[in-house]
Amino acid sequence: MRITTRHAVRTVQTLCITVTAALVATGCGRSEDSGPGNDAPAKLGAGKAKGTVVMWSMGDPDENLKDLAKKFEQENPDADIKITAVPWDAAHDKLTTAVAGGNTPDMSLVGTTWMAEMAAMNAFQATPASTKSSDFYPGQWDTTKYKNTSYGVPFIADTQAIYYRTDITTKAGIKGALAGDRAGFLKDLKAIQATAGKQNPKLRHASGLVMGFNSWIFWVPMVWQQGGDIYDAKTGKFTFDSPEVAKALEYYASVPKEGLAPTDRSDNVQGFRDGLIAVYQEGAWAGGSFHKDAPELDGKWKTMPVPYSEQPAGFAGGSDLAVFKDAKNPDAAWKFAQFLTEPANLATYAKATGSLPPSPQAWSEGKLTEDENMKAFDEQLKVSKAPPAITTWQQIADAIDSELEKLILGKATVAKVQKTLQSKASSIGTGR
Repeated sequence: MRITTRHAVRTVQTLCITVTAALVATGCGRSEDSGPGNDAPAKLGAGKAKGTVVMWSMGDPDENLKDLAKKFEQENPDADIKITAVPWDAAHDKLTTAVAGGNTPDMSLVGTTWMAEMAAMNAFQATPASTKSSDFYPGQWDTTKYKNTSYGVPFIADTQAIYYRTDITTKAGIKGALAGDRAGFLKDLKAIQATAGKQNPKLRHASGLVMGFNSWIFWVPMVWQQGGDIYDAKTGKFTFDSPEVAKALEYYASVPKEGLAPTDRSDNVQGFRDGLIAVYQEGAWAGGSFHKDAPELDGKWKTMPVPYSEQPAGFAGGSDLAVFKDAKNPDAAWKFAQFLTEPANLATYAKATGSLPPSPQAWSEGKLTEDENMKAFDEQLKVSKAPPAITTWQQIADAIDSELEKLILGKATVAKVQKTLQSKASSIGTGR
């Protein structure tokens, strides 16, 4: 699914596992010379797109996507794009059921963390060779890959930046952005906390904190920032027992431990609006929400890249466009996918929706960084990474979320969390 706090809905894994097992057992009825990691790139015919293309989009009905579809139809008079909105909380099961029954649409938006799972189910066609990986941010392109084969194209990027209330931070003596290194950032948070109930009477905590579902999004990049990882793709082994993971866990726990963040499931967006917290990490959608729902805050908040320790890094997520193997009109579907990911169209869509385009050229053509608060997201996309492309990722992510909560609440030590995660992840495995 598209992973943002706004769209965080827990998916039901039982059907997914059952469907995957069934597909593995049957081989999906397809030839042995194709399949996950062995598919040849899709080939496109010459000329304009023709015929009907059935597409599923995720979330609410997307009028901006439909506007681009109309433009495509104008350029391809013999093509007809039919788009159906699928709610995020039903999307995973609807997609896996469609794949299992051989009753898929031609194409769909697919959450980046679902790509490997569904590619392993032999669901997608491999991306045409005419699509260049260099046209996209590396981390976003990696979200399309399974076993070194790309099975889609990035359409909506997602990453996080730091939001901070300038009217609160200036009273703590901080001029401009907070420190960009982890140690300096922690020092600034302490300075902000010292103003709570004094210079900033409404302030309760310097920082917000995500607990429970999807907290892994905020912690895993801390491991990357240390130069480490939680999984070694070359050996196929998990590395939760590494020193880099220990350091990332220690820092993650230090913020709430020192009283700088709440240890409940507080609403960060509302807390930020109300001045209860001064700093928090979130996706670009939050900025649009502030402009729309809290215009009184305009000019009182800014963004900055996520602070780092050894090297900058961030989470790469969002939604990719994929064409199914059972598509009735794959040629036109791929042509529509390529049309949607042309820089000018990505820029148009991003401006209309507030989403992040996955292409550097789209940022340039749309002049998106002219908005000061968008610059931080551009910087983050340049250094963001995709989580491991393994079919069991959601189960691993759930385990991380659970153990991070225990760490935050003081119910487990760093060493205990490392040992538990290494054991759980090794037991879960990597799937196909």
